Amino acid sequence: MIRIDSIKKTFGTVEVLKNISLEIQKGEIVTIVGRSGAGKTTLLQIMGSLLKPDFGTVEINNTNIFDLKERQLAQFRNKEIGFVFQFHQLLPEFTALENVCIPAYINNKTRKPTEQRAKELLEFLNVSHRASHKPNELSGGEQQRVAVARALINNPSVIFADEPSGNLDSKNKTELHELFFKLRDVYNQTFVIVTHDQSLADMSDRIIKMDDGHIIS
Repeated sequence: MIRIDSIKKTFGTVEVLKNISLEIQKGEIVTIVGRSGAGKTTLLQIMGSLLKPDFGTVEINNTNIFDLKERQLAQFRNKEIGFVFQFHQLLPEFTALENVCIPAYINNKTRKPTEQRAKELLEFLNVSHRASHKPNELSGGEQQRVAVARALINNPSVIFADEPSGNLDSKNKTELHELFFKLRDVYNQTFVIVTHDQSLADMSDRIIKMDDGHIIS
């Protein structure tokens, strides 16, 4: 489903990724772990098409994403990839429901079915009662659930998550971790998660450990 071959990335004189190759199967929940500076987030950003490698290829569903032109890549990213970040990245001027709908509107989906899908996701994630609230009216756990719903709205092939539970208390962290597995079981989503949380890593199907720009196990 995801195939990464010989990825290299340098910032200035620092070689951050050193010839990384990796395959991830459909429906897998994979965590990427390692100390700060190991290259985890850089690898995740390259897999998610947010950052271009200096060398190497990334294929998602047999599409070499960096062979796409800029407009094609943006369309592919919107349709096939969902993102969940540590600090939610919800737009403060919009309600929870509106935040969830935005990627679908970018994908030229019409309003009525988009709102229905967003409501279904918020219901599934147990935050439908907060649909009309803006982000500053939501708890941290509620904001992250809205962010997950937003990532799912276009039914993407893969969800990339960067420290998704890093800003949550222990209760919300546990609930979010369990939610990822429930989503995989219901929607057959693939998850690639960068985390420092050992409990989440231990729950995953596979742990990829990085150090100094290499995959070491």
